Amino acid sequence: MSNPDKDWTLVGQMSDLVKNSGVCARLGSRQVALFYVPGTPRELYATGNWDPKGGAAVLSRGMLADLQGGLYIASPLYKHHYSLETGACLEDPSVSIPVYEARHTAEGIWLKERVAQTEAA
Repeated sequence: MSNPDKDWTLVGQMSDLVKNSGVCARLGSRQVALFYVPGTPRELYATGNWDPKGGAAVLSRGMLADLQGGLYIASPLYKHHYSLETGACLEDPSVSIPVYEARHTAEGIWLKERVAQTEAA
């Protein structure tokens, strides 16, 4: 499989994903939560899997929500909502999660090694 750019890593196949749900993938030593949301502008979103409020790697198991015009993942622990676009926490602006660039090609799902924002935690 060819790497489209040195900053991108193949992490899985679209067949590994479940519509309107999350799964966990590995990006190097990090756990990443992947969300496939058909009908949205990007359809494929990737965030860190670590819930900074709950202190556990559980965000891929959270519930997707459309709040205030944006897509959020609600942590299964304390129900804090994190933006799939920015990683910002709706309930506590001082907290955020990393957000990764994601794309899919015929070869599979690719994540960009660099985080789209400064990692928090």
